[in-house]
Amino acid sequence: MTMFRMGEAADLLGVSPDTVRRWVDAGRLAATRDDQGHRVVDGVDLAAFVRAQAGDPDDRADESSARNRLRGIVTAVVKDGVMAQVDIQAGPFRVVSLMSREAVDDLGLAVGSVAIAVIKSTTVVVERPTSHPDTRRNGS
Repeated sequence: MTMFRMGEAADLLGVSPDTVRRWVDAGRLAATRDDQGHRVVDGVDLAAFVRAQAGDPDDRADESSARNRLRGIVTAVVKDGVMAQVDIQAGPFRVVSLMSREAVDDLGLAVGSVAIAVIKSTTVVVERPTSHPDTRRNGS
């Protein structure tokens, strides 16, 4: 069982530790105390909380087999004669896409515009941190 302290949970959720504490105090997120008296959140409970907070996919999600959709703001567009690089900041995550210049122009992508990065699950690599201090087992 993986346990997370308030600050660790906050880092994973992209919010402040005070926000996590308020959610715990309000009963929205379950927490217990570890052997040192720190409040901790079980990883399973944290995952359930995040899943419950996730918004419904937009209507266009039904038109695509890709289910991983990250809404964000375009922070950079670099074009050459044929290709373009588009950077999107989706919450704490930077997503970089290489596409044709024509696609960028057709979509009207420019710095400051809202875009949705659609990620097909067959091309997503999942890793676990090897010795990251935010990954705790059994509250240790």
